Amino acid sequence: MAFYAVLYYAGLRPAEAVGLRRSDCHLPEKGWGTLTLRETRPVSGKQWTDSGERHDRRGLKAREATSDRPVPIPPVLVAILRAHLKEFGTAKEGRVFGNERGGVVGSSTYWRVWEEARMYALPPERVDSPLAGRPYDLRHACITRWLNAGVPIAEVARRVGNSPEVIHRRYHGCIDGHEEVANARIALALREDGDG
Repeated sequence: MAFYAVLYYAGLRPAEAVGLRRSDCHLPEKGWGTLTLRETRPVSGKQWTDSGERHDRRGLKAREATSDRPVPIPPVLVAILRAHLKEFGTAKEGRVFGNERGGVVGSSTYWRVWEEARMYALPPERVDSPLAGRPYDLRHACITRWLNAGVPIAEVARRVGNSPEVIHRRYHGCIDGHEEVANARIALALREDGDG
């Protein structure tokens, strides 16, 4: 559950969640926390990695290899992660998520579990629909929620590791619905400045 929660509440990519370590998590007892993302662990196949492991070790997407990305996380996610770590501890290398042997969680595993969970979570008539068809859709739901809440595009982009242009292009549908709110804010600012 905690794996999917970091996608939904923090907008992580699945490969970023796989690479998340306990040392990357600031999880206070109360209030907001922070995940400081440092690496991603995409599945590349043993023949394509320098280490011979299935999961490559890479820096964050569209960033220099040594840069990190702090992501504020809401109290609900802090609580989920604290409970997860209390129950399961950490996997090898201090990773928050591990497979049954403590190794790296494979994409086939989190996809299989997601497909099974959809069977229980969705009404029967929606199971064959594209609704939440893949784990990555939790990231999309997170971004859409933030945009609909009025979080500025630049801040959403910073948190999820995209450019504002990508966010605007990909999520223009929920951004376009905010024109009236933006107009009201501008009108209020103009009145306060004496221009309206």
